[in-house]
Amino acid sequence: MPDRAALTGIIFVLKTGIQWEDLPAEMGCGSGMTCWRRLRDWQAAGVWARLHHALLERLHGADQLDWSR
Repeated sequence: MPDRAALTGIIFVLKTGIQWEDLPAEMGCGSGMTCWRRLRDWQAAGVWARLHHALLERLHGADQLDWSR
């Protein structure tokens, strides 16, 4: 399963609140279990923390961060 497809499935489940096993096959994201495993593996590998850091750096460089919030 390509990373982009897995990410689409992960975002869909987290945004809608559906159960992993209810992820619609028509979305082309693989099974809910595949997406869940990818989420687990990316979390263990520190992907989300690095992504968050990169986003903050980009926003800071564009003077788009409001540190008062």
